Amino acid sequence: MTTARVTTARTTGADEGAILALLRASQDAWDRGDGAAYGACFTDDATDVTFAGTVYRGGAEIGRAHQALFDGFLKGSRLVMEVIDLRRYGSDTAVVLTRGDVVKGKQGRLGKLATYTLVRDAAGLWRIASVQKTKHKPLMEAVSFTFQPATRPAAPAR
Repeated sequence: MTTARVTTARTTGADEGAILALLRASQDAWDRGDGAAYGACFTDDATDVTFAGTVYRGGAEIGRAHQALFDGFLKGSRLVMEVIDLRRYGSDTAVVLTRGDVVKGKQGRLGKLATYTLVRDAAGLWRIASVQKTKHKPLMEAVSFTFQPATRPAAPAR
């Protein structure tokens, strides 16, 4: 996992490191095909919305469903993730925007964006409370910007 840009608001180096370590742990669990370890990165009441629109609830269900995926068509896949932005909202909440993709073999263009909401649990550990994944559609985006220039963001996501 690489970090393109990290912005902080009341973030200590230890907090930032722990947040990034949690994302790396989820990535490592994915790469090993370990659904239980992947699900353990989430809170008990987490929400995982896939780019296809499937909604999984809770770390146990997220882990169980991903194990089935890892044993099936995602067998041998890797989760590639680049942190675009990290923002803190109070001492126990962070929002992280990533660009990434699931790959088998050679890595291509990172075609998905994910927004993670992370919270610090009662034990002081960071966990993923929600993640929303979206497939980036550059052609649709370009058409929109051409015909409606006011829809172009002030600063593009890196």
